[in-house]
Amino acid sequence: MASSYKHQIDADRCKGCGLCVDVCPKNVLEISDQVNTKGYFPAYQARPEDCIFCAICCTMCPDVAITISEITQEAQGQES
Repeated sequence: MASSYKHQIDADRCKGCGLCVDVCPKNVLEISDQVNTKGYFPAYQARPEDCIFCAICCTMCPDVAITISEITQEAQGQES
């Protein structure tokens, strides 16, 4: 049984520092042109299909705004 993962950025926690964008080996992330509730331009997944879930972005984020979590087989069936 293969595991699936979900990459999520808390846009309101992100300060748009760009560290995650710089370290992403697949160039998945970019800085948004939309401001968040705190007035920052947060990172977002511009190319989510290219994400390999390496978690380097999670490690680099000083604001702990990025999470990668495992999706269980049961939850996958409910996400339609």
